[in-house]
Amino acid sequence: MTTFSTATILSLSACQQPSSDYTSVSGETMGTSYHISYQLPKDTDEATIQEAIDKRLQQINDSMSTYIDNSTISKFNRLAANTPITIDADFSRVLAVSRQVYEQSNGAFDPTVMPLIETWGFGSTMTVDRLQSPPSKAEIAQAKALVDFKSVIQDGNSIHKNKDGVGLDFSAVAKGYGVDVIAEVLRKNYQIRNYMVEIGGEVASSGLSSQKQPWQIAIDAPIEGSTVTERQTIAAIRQPINSGNKMHLATSGNYRNSVIFDGKHYSHTIDPTTGEPIVGGAPSVTVAADSVGLADAWATALTAMPYEQALASAKTNNIAAMFVTLVDKNNTKADAIEDWQIIETPAMQKLRADKKS
Repeated sequence: MTTFSTATILSLSACQQPSSDYTSVSGETMGTSYHISYQLPKDTDEATIQEAIDKRLQQINDSMSTYIDNSTISKFNRLAANTPITIDADFSRVLAVSRQVYEQSNGAFDPTVMPLIETWGFGSTMTVDRLQSPPSKAEIAQAKALVDFKSVIQDGNSIHKNKDGVGLDFSAVAKGYGVDVIAEVLRKNYQIRNYMVEIGGEVASSGLSSQKQPWQIAIDAPIEGSTVTERQTIAAIRQPINSGNKMHLATSGNYRNSVIFDGKHYSHTIDPTTGEPIVGGAPSVTVAADSVGLADAWATALTAMPYEQALASAKTNNIAAMFVTLVDKNNTKADAIEDWQIIETPAMQKLRADKKS
């Protein structure tokens, strides 16, 4: 499932004099960039830490990148039915998270959805031209037959498919998992407790920022045409104090890749259960969860449903979710922050209320 969880939606904010023992590193991974800020331990080489981070990220890419021809996932996608392949621990964890959200979202999150995306020809962009000349019902049905996560079977440290043509794509969860892995490297390898890790807008934070305050993430209003340098903040999520002093966030948004056709808002996201583009989905959804990988998958699932259905699903599954929606759903311009409103699930309200010790 294609998702846009972008760094332009999330930013850091703080207001006090920064501490001098914090440092920042950045790099490229998974077709995007990562940014990390952390309190540098004494007698620890910053270059060594970044080398360890890059090594782990490369391991994840070697396992789950569909852009690497000999990655585990690419090999699996080429295999015939009933042919097993050995998977590593990272692959197994992402598969487990995917399975959990697939089942709880009733198939709205499905890592086998790529045949439908290719049939519609959206990729990362959708157009009015494609909506005017959509695939035929037969073409959609043919692609939908290959959207079948249940046909991917795990047996210990190996997986196989029981249907030819089924393939996996973890792009809607791998960045979030990558954030979790970097945070694990900082904690376990270097005993770092104060950090913020971000890959493509998915964020994990722990402890205090350089301003000696809990990390705070700003959520942008989903105004079409907004950019990294020109954006308006509509809300902020402060790291909870009484919940382990950690936070795991992911944001998925359709607003930069949606069009209005026949009076309706269409997103580039395909609903795996119908084979059609989402109409009336929330322009932006931010999810907090026990891990960034889990938040990433749920943010994708909730943008792959019409808004009312997504809100109901989030409440039913006790998901901490923040939806940014239009005040007037018939508003086709929405170029001011006043045009938007925030809708929170009870779990998100509870998380945002956790500010005092």
